[in-house]
Amino acid sequence: MRRSRRANFPISAAAREFLGRHFPEHSLADWCDWHWQLRHRFRRSADLNDIFQLSSDERAALTLLESDKPPMGITPHYAALMDPSNPHDPLRRTHIPVPPELETAPEEIPDPLGEQHRTVAPGLVHRYPDRVLFLATGHCATYCRYCTRSRIVGRASDEVANTRARWDVALDYIAAHPVIRDVLISGGDPLTLEDEPLGYLLERLGRIPHLDMVRIGTKVPMVLPMRITRALVKQLKRFRPLWMSIHCTHPTELGPESTEALSRLADAGVPLGSQTVLLRGVNDTPDTLKRLMHGLLKRRVRPYYLYQCDLIPGSAHFRTPVRVGLDLIGTLRGFTTGYGVPNYVVDAPDNGGKIPLLPGPPPQWDQDTLLLHNYEGRICQYPDTAAAKDGGSLPPPSSSASRVATSTVKPGLSPEVGEAR
Repeated sequence: MRRSRRANFPISAAAREFLGRHFPEHSLADWCDWHWQLRHRFRRSADLNDIFQLSSDERAALTLLESDKPPMGITPHYAALMDPSNPHDPLRRTHIPVPPELETAPEEIPDPLGEQHRTVAPGLVHRYPDRVLFLATGHCATYCRYCTRSRIVGRASDEVANTRARWDVALDYIAAHPVIRDVLISGGDPLTLEDEPLGYLLERLGRIPHLDMVRIGTKVPMVLPMRITRALVKQLKRFRPLWMSIHCTHPTELGPESTEALSRLADAGVPLGSQTVLLRGVNDTPDTLKRLMHGLLKRRVRPYYLYQCDLIPGSAHFRTPVRVGLDLIGTLRGFTTGYGVPNYVVDAPDNGGKIPLLPGPPPQWDQDTLLLHNYEGRICQYPDTAAAKDGGSLPPPSSSASRVATSTVKPGLSPEVGEAR
């Protein structure tokens, strides 16, 4: 007698209702199978017609969607988190196209970060002195409409083909350059790879002696949480130090399924950080952002980056003014724990790197006293006596430090550059 499979992952009430309505012939065990989720993604307008009450804008965009735009793909799990009758639902807006996506603003370009100019081997980007970006695959579980790499994700491309031969060329480059101490595996989404090829990649990297750490960038725990199987976690636990950056968009994503996925990773000793793209009408309010950051902390994920939306073609309707991002960070700083305040960054065009932006005016000195503005807007005085002993607290106008403070960096902008994503 054949034994029926059992569901081995938490399933929310909304997911159970969605399964019964749209996949009545399938079981809870099917729903918890990440391969089943990928096979049953919603990829065409006909699929969406059965799930959502599409608006006229959504229908128009699906009809006019150009072949060179990112493909569409939504897992059943992620679709179950969306409001089927509200086209302004935050998660729905990030995955179902609308007509503004077909419009390209003058400042928008396919490769705004200049990655192609820093590609040293197929799928390997060496943007920063001591770290590289390894594009392991071009596939994702779902396709975000604001994706930085919309030029390559979900397409047949030699640059991101899942082949050992391509990987080995990139791995040989890393091994031949001792200056590299940090590798970020991204894509596409590397956790859409099967366990065996992912293990091969991690093992090869683990044998390179000058690497201090390896990181994985992924949205899988949010959109395909059942991919975080016990077998995968057991495999990841073998490689240390291994860090993981989780792409989180909205507190709606933080249901029982993603909570279980993140708990499994954290219990395995994988340090977790979050990356969130600031999106107009999606997560650009103080309440939404605070709920997201608090929800991540409760699940042992340290909020790390809040990105200004990159200048990819057709993304203008997603971008907020930079001042909005600064104001949002201002509503977090001092009003919640520092662990819950991410770095707000602009990934500057043409390989400029990540540049943190801080709310409030830049530091000012009154003789040997540093004048600081706190989270309440109050001016606090810090005696900068160490600088006074060195011959004066404020550098003369000709020094590089003064130029940073007064000319090359606008108020609220730090000159530091972060790492690859």
